[in-house]
Amino acid sequence: MIAPAWMHQQITAEEYDSWSEERCAGIEIVDGTVVVSPSASKRHNRLVKILAVALEAAAGPGWNADFDVDVRLQDVPLTNRRPDVAVYRADTIDIMSARPEHLLLVVEVVSPGSETTDRIVKAEQYAKAGISYYWRVEQPPAGVPVVYTYVLDPATGTYRGAEVFTGAVDAAAPFPVKIDLGRL
Repeated sequence: MIAPAWMHQQITAEEYDSWSEERCAGIEIVDGTVVVSPSASKRHNRLVKILAVALEAAAGPGWNADFDVDVRLQDVPLTNRRPDVAVYRADTIDIMSARPEHLLLVVEVVSPGSETTDRIVKAEQYAKAGISYYWRVEQPPAGVPVVYTYVLDPATGTYRGAEVFTGAVDAAAPFPVKIDLGRL
């Protein structure tokens, strides 16, 4: 398969904003360059679904929790990410690319091939953009998922570790939530 020419060009925010939702699906833009995300495993998708449903139920009526949300981290050079789960203000549902100020929490589920990006790169980008909470979920080959939670330190603009949960999440922030991850 040969990638279309537009996948090899520097993309601006204006160009991206003119694209259809279908064209934007399954890609991220990093420093203006299109990055294609491979399909996730069923285990990964199931974990994302469990997290999104539980987070939305716990967050309350002013918040939505969804997967595959396009998040605009910066306009120049264009950087759009698609966290595995995003908890965002419900009143911004019709805005094509969510902005950091719309988001309360982003969650990345680490998969083979995305370890460095999810553990380091995305965490730094989300912190720099000012997103208050970041959760990283590790999937050991045998065993239950481990959830690392982080909170943005406004003085340094970086995340600091908060709590670590194995199998079952019982978090107090950004809102009280209990999630059983042992039922995959």
